[in-house]
Amino acid sequence: MERYQQADPAAPGALVRALTPTLLRFFRNQPASRAHADDLVQETWMRIHRVRHTYRPGEPVLPWVYAIARRVRIDGYRRKRRIESYETAVDVLPDCPERPDCHHPLPQFDALVVALPESQREVVTMLKVRGLSLEEVARATSSTVGAVKQKAHRAYQRLRKLLEVSPESAP
Repeated sequence: MERYQQADPAAPGALVRALTPTLLRFFRNQPASRAHADDLVQETWMRIHRVRHTYRPGEPVLPWVYAIARRVRIDGYRRKRRIESYETAVDVLPDCPERPDCHHPLPQFDALVVALPESQREVVTMLKVRGLSLEEVARATSSTVGAVKQKAHRAYQRLRKLLEVSPESAP
């Protein structure tokens, strides 16, 4: 561990090879799957790397490593409990219910925009198709940002009315 603190390139590998089996046994003594134990070992090594400066040279390494591993195990348990409290595991995902209003296809954008006046069609196309900002559309149409907002708002209202077509009258 002292060599690891002094940035010896061979030290981390030797430390990992020497202590990983011990850490795996430590984490497998709790009711956890092998994959979860492997995750906890990996998290322990990441923490050891972050806090390696706290190790006091000359003192035993194993108690220091076990203290870190114990905290990782507690944090892992808390994380698992927090996730379990918000999520519910299911074996089979339920089928999504069909929405009754999805039986008819919506008209294409081009077909809807044709019903708009030219100025509104131009503004909506620039905003939604070309992705221009309000300022860019105002400059392109030689108008103010307020006028562009007003044309867009009126166009959206008209498009909403066109989309509120009942299913019977849909094409």
